Parts: sequence; structure tokens; C-alpha cells
Amino acid sequence: MLGGISVSNNIAYFDNAATTFPKPEEVYLFMDKFYRECGVNVGRGQHKLASRASALVLETRNMLLELLHCPNKNLILTHTATEALNMILRGIPISDGYNIYISPFEHNAVTRVITHLSKHHRLNIQTLAFDKIANAYDLRKIKDQFSDVKPNIVIISHASNVFGILAPIQQICDLSKAYRAINVIDMCQTAGLVDTDLSSENIDFAVFAGHKTLYGPLGVAGFIYSGQIELTPLIYGGTGTDSQNQSMPDTIPERYEAGSSNIHAISGLHAALNWIKKTGIKRIYEIEQQNRCKLIEILSNYDNIRVLPPINADAAIGVVSCVFEQYAADDIGRILDERGVAVRTGLHCAPYAHEFFGTFPAGTVRFSVGYFNTEEDFDRLNDALRVIQENM
Repeated sequence: MLGGISVSNNIAYFDNAATTFPKPEEVYLFMDKFYRECGVNVGRGQHKLASRASALVLETRNMLLELLHCPNKNLILTHTATEALNMILRGIPISDGYNIYISPFEHNAVTRVITHLSKHHRLNIQTLAFDKIANAYDLRKIKDQFSDVKPNIVIISHASNVFGILAPIQQICDLSKAYRAINVIDMCQTAGLVDTDLSSENIDFAVFAGHKTLYGPLGVAGFIYSGQIELTPLIYGGTGTDSQNQSMPDTIPERYEAGSSNIHAISGLHAALNWIKKTGIKRIYEIEQQNRCKLIEILSNYDNIRVLPPINADAAIGVVSCVFEQYAADDIGRILDERGVAVRTGLHCAPYAHEFFGTFPAGTVRFSVGYFNTEEDFDRLNDALRVIQENM
């Protein structure tokens, strides 16, 4: 509440790709209750409160592994997905001459790390083949790419945070693993939304963000880890175990979780996972797809709006980018904000995605729906778009 006014009731929120909002009510309630009763450090004491906090963290790990169908793998908790991607990409042993494949839609959390690594190693960066006419990954061409230039590392955003396009991650990872490539999947826009089986040994790492499609709070993220690739720790420090040893522990997850865990955020993720289980991941996806269709129907009614790219619902999540004739994206964002509609404008930390579809450097207006969008949200959006068109 701000000044006694409920923000969510007065803003039509279409920025769910940045962070889902609002969260399920049980997330707010459980976070408050748990932090008041057990807001202590994890694994740093023998008392009952520390044990309770540790038990919650362990249960949260197991719930996430269950949700992603991979109890055979490890789960490392971090504070952000950016931290997780840095831990993976800077922890993998990389040599000069490595061939690294990325999708055309990677976030700066990937590309800036690769740029940093390129300053220290001679790397060959390749882009996975994508058919702009079909608006889909070209698996036949990707197979030929791997045959011509054998992959060492393949990094794929499961869904683009700009255009919502879904990648066939299992098929691509199966192709690349034939060359013993290390496969890294960015699932920040899909974990908890798109029911995905990560049990395959061909998927080495999969990154998630608790505050996005998992409907948890900011401050907790992490990655699924097969354990087959030796990672050099990115952060060194206390783990609460093996404290007499000045080297990081060999045990997982302790080796990669130095410092204090954010028990407040983890408690929120725990509650969000219970909500997903109760609601059903397929139902959550179904509602988002329905909201995506409502959004596209509204946008399609205006001749001054062009949606990029036109893709079918089966190949995309609820992230829709568009451009407005005679208006810059940032100007549209300000006009919509004045009329109580929240969107994201610009490059969305993914400049290469915009270069790929010709919207660089101006960027796009990005609308992203979620489970909790209401008919009132769509009515408010429609009213605002009508005003923009009438005043062109």
C-alpha cells in the first residue's frame, strides 16, 4: 500500500517479463510469518531456529527439482540469475579456440559475460540458425552448423525476453551433446510456466529466476547442475561447514554457495512453489496463453501498432513486442504510464535480439502478461491505446 492506495488496483501491469506482479497472496503472508518467526542464518547454528531455516531451504530445493522433473540433479541457489550465469560461464574451464553457440535472443547477462571472456581467450562465437519466415529455430541448419563447426558450449534462452519465442531446447541439446558440448539453458522466462523435463543428461545447466515465472520474490535465483562439469567457484568464503579448511568444500551445493542465504526470499519462493503445485503449472500456462491472445487481439485492432514478430501461441510465451508508428518506444511508455498502464520500453537488456529483428537501436514497447492480469487491465490498456490513436 502506498498512501493507503493499492498499487495493483490502480495500474494495469504488463511488465511481467521483468518480474511477475502481483505475487500470490500466500507468498506475501508466508514471507512475513516465516521471517518474523525464523529470520535467521541458514546452517550457521545448532539451535532449533537455524535447523528450521535449513529445513526450509532443503525443502525448497527438492520442490524445485520436482517441478523441473530432475531429482537426479543438483540445485545451486544464488541471489540473482545474473549471478548464476556468471558462476556457470566463468566457472566452466574455457580454452582458446572454443566454439560457443548462442541464440539470436540472448540477454546481456549472457553476452556481456562472453564479451568479458573474449578479452582473455580467443573464442569463436556462432549464432544458432533461426528461420525468420517461419519464426522458428531451424534444426536442420543447426545440425549442419554443428557438423561444420563443432560446438564446445551452447547457450540458449528457453524463451526470448523481448519476443517471447520458445526454443526447442531438448532437440538442440541432443544435437550438440553428440559433440560433447556443454549445454546451458536460460529459463528465467519459463521456469514454473512451461512444464519442462530437465532430467536429460544432455542439459548440463539450467538457470532460473525466482521473481519471474516462479512467482516468488526478488532476491532468490539459481541453477540446476548435472554435476558432470567441474566448475571453478566464482565466490569464496564461509559456508558454515568444513570451516578449518581454507579451500572451498568439495561438496555440492556448499562449494558454490558462499555467504549468507537470503532466507526471506527463499521462504517466498517456497510459498510460490506450493502455489504452483496447488494451481497446476499447466493451468498457469493456459491462463497466460489466454491473456496473451487477449493482448494480441487488442493490439491487432490498431493500425498504428505493429507486432514483432507474428508467431503462433504454441511457439511463444506471453511476451509481445511492438512498435508504434510516429512514436518512439519511450514516448509510448510515458503516455501509457500517465494512463495507468505499466509496460517496458527500449532494448530490454537484449540488444542482439533487436538487431536480429531490425528494432535496434530504438527498441520496442514490450507488453508481458501473467497469471494475474484481469479484464480491467485489458480495458484500461484498450482505452489508453485508443487515446494514442485518436491523437496521432
